[in-house]
Amino acid sequence: MTVYDIIDSKKKSHTLSEEEICYFVRAVADKSASDAQIAAFCMATLLNGMTDEECFALTKAMAASGEKTPRPAFSGLCADKHSTGGVSDSTTLILVPVLCALGVRCAKYSGRGLGHTGGTLDKLQSIPGLRVDLTAEEFERQVQDVGGAIAGQTDRTVPADKRMYAVRDVTATVDSIPLIASSVMSKKLASFADVILLDVKTGDGAFMREPERAEELARLMVRIGKAAGRRVCAAVTDMSAPLGDSIGCNAEVREAIGVLRGDVRNALAELSLFHARKILRLVRGISEPEAARETEQAIESGAALKKLEEIVAAQGGDIRALYDETLLPLAEVCTPVRAHADGVLRISALALGKACVELGGGRKRAEDAIDHTVGFRLKKRAGERVRAGETLAEMYSRGEAPPEAVRLAASAFSVEESYRVPPLIYRWIGEEEI
Repeated sequence: MTVYDIIDSKKKSHTLSEEEICYFVRAVADKSASDAQIAAFCMATLLNGMTDEECFALTKAMAASGEKTPRPAFSGLCADKHSTGGVSDSTTLILVPVLCALGVRCAKYSGRGLGHTGGTLDKLQSIPGLRVDLTAEEFERQVQDVGGAIAGQTDRTVPADKRMYAVRDVTATVDSIPLIASSVMSKKLASFADVILLDVKTGDGAFMREPERAEELARLMVRIGKAAGRRVCAAVTDMSAPLGDSIGCNAEVREAIGVLRGDVRNALAELSLFHARKILRLVRGISEPEAARETEQAIESGAALKKLEEIVAAQGGDIRALYDETLLPLAEVCTPVRAHADGVLRISALALGKACVELGGGRKRAEDAIDHTVGFRLKKRAGERVRAGETLAEMYSRGEAPPEAVRLAASAFSVEESYRVPPLIYRWIGEEEI
């Protein structure tokens, strides 16, 4: 058996054995497979697909290619949530403290932003002093002692996936559903969460533009999780417009804190609490009305905000930032974006996400630094009726905004005679449907 033979077999649409897949993944991890060979394998997979059995074998092999996070010595179930990425999606900053306040431990490994999508780790690091580079032992201990942790996985976790993704990113093979599913789920299986909720985005600002493809991906990941003995559910949710009313690291952290205070009620709050209810039901086996009461009470009582404070403190962050917005400053130049006509507002998440990148609030390359202070605050939401000249959003920049950011911001807002806002949740895929 050689790497060449495995690529040739997949090129010819043959089904690979678990032994062949494990051999290939080991070659990726120990670097005996070249980048060119990885690219060829990924393209063959993109064009010819994989069976569920192949996907599960690939997921298991990638999860086993590095170190796994040890499970803390506690009884009961531990939860995790994964989003495929979007604009103004700060659900993790809300979901984790709500669940932890209700006694559900959360082991949340998150990522950084790339392209037009924001990253949870970047947002967390808006809080002065906060660390996201926890060792596996620190992560385990914090979940045990505090009830939850939000951090980045170490370089020793799923190294085969890291190498494969780097090649996929430059060879137009990122959008292969089997490779996406295996990449996401390998990282989940390398951790110890028993209950996993997958938020698969669709629409203008998502990687999966069509709801049908998003649902196909969601169902495949749920099947992989079930085969691995985890309790997995998924929601296909809308990302045609920004989820919240703020875009940019500091602005989004401010908004998430506002949700936890009970001051902000919007689609971001609605989806965060929807996810919290679903996870709570899976962990506790309670009814939907009971889950709704408990999640609302966690916010109304201040318990969820207090739990975020504990998580921030445990990771070295300055908890004053949760109560003093001057510690989460916005850039000094505020430019209004105005409506050009009367009508119903439509907002492009993709254009606003790209505009934020042009301001310096996102990355074009993985090594780019992020300016946490720049971004947008929406004054109107998609589907609302607006008048010509009315302020739709405020753009925050350091000095004069770059022309491309101004152009993208203007293009993000269109005023139409009529516009029907897509549903926030297209599809719920629970255990009972698999």
